Amino acid sequence: MSDNPAESRYEAEVDGEFAGFAAYQLNDKLIAFTHTEVLPAFEGKGVGGAIARFAMDDVRARHLRAVPICPFVKTWLQRHPDYADVTGGQRDPE
Repeated sequence: MSDNPAESRYEAEVDGEFAGFAAYQLNDKLIAFTHTEVLPAFEGKGVGGAIARFAMDDVRARHLRAVPICPFVKTWLQRHPDYADVTGGQRDPE
């Protein structure tokens, strides 16, 4: 996993092969996650969740606030309440 600021996305590799990404828009305090994509060969193998976890750990470490626009990231955050602090402690009603 890595952050690729030049492409504004967090990226995943599996065995040296590009597997997927979570795109974002960043300003001084907020990082809005706009789209997550996992290549078909890696779907169903936890790549999307691994990207989300890596990204949220980075958001937390950088003291940013995550804005989950992407449906995948939004759902992932709802399923992982231990990351509520990265969204300002607010959860969307289900």
